[in-house]
Amino acid sequence: MAKTQSVRASLDKQPHEVASMFDGVARRYDLTNTVISAGQDRYWRWMTRRAIAPRPGEQILDLAAGTGVSTVELGKSGAWCVAADFSQGMLAAGRFRKVPMVAGDAMALPFADNSFDAVTISFGLRNVADIDLAMREMLRVTKPGGRLVICEFSTPVIPVFKTIYMEYLMKALPRVARAVSSNPDAYVYLAESIRAWPNQRQLGRRVADAGWAGVKWRNLTGGVVALHRGYKLGS
Repeated sequence: MAKTQSVRASLDKQPHEVASMFDGVARRYDLTNTVISAGQDRYWRWMTRRAIAPRPGEQILDLAAGTGVSTVELGKSGAWCVAADFSQGMLAAGRFRKVPMVAGDAMALPFADNSFDAVTISFGLRNVADIDLAMREMLRVTKPGGRLVICEFSTPVIPVFKTIYMEYLMKALPRVARAVSSNPDAYVYLAESIRAWPNQRQLGRRVADAGWAGVKWRNLTGGVVALHRGYKLGS
């Protein structure tokens, strides 16, 4: 059997590097996420769906959707949900899921203005080279009055827990990934990108600066993950 080439992106997040890295982890991506999060990924998806509150007949964009597992969760509401990702490997790995899938870059979304009732991105904004441009693109394709939900790793709010968590990120997580991932080097990048990511308040400020109104956030799992929400002004 041919050995999978190890691909690891750098923190300058060149799009071709990031896409290649996710192509390399696609085959076992969902399993790896469940293992390294100790099953919390299911809870985070459920809470994201609650925050979006999709309704039957609405059109929802699930950006950086990977294999579409989050899109399936959103579709339980009866809304029409489309999965978009710039990793062809991730989309191919999720092709068995019965949801629409579109290849697309968050910095240049292939959708018309005012197309969606809600846009969400889970654990993907951190991997975009220009997150401010991506958030403006999400605003562009959202209908006036529509909403945004960002689910992303963040900064634990309890000092002792934060110390333990950072130790896990830099030491234990890559070891766990070596046991279950098809490209364990990618999870070294994962740990580094989480450490370099803005905290809850800093990200909230950038969401607002991108044009979103009513920005607020909620911590999950003690701040390991945060849900940021906003809406597009207009009627």
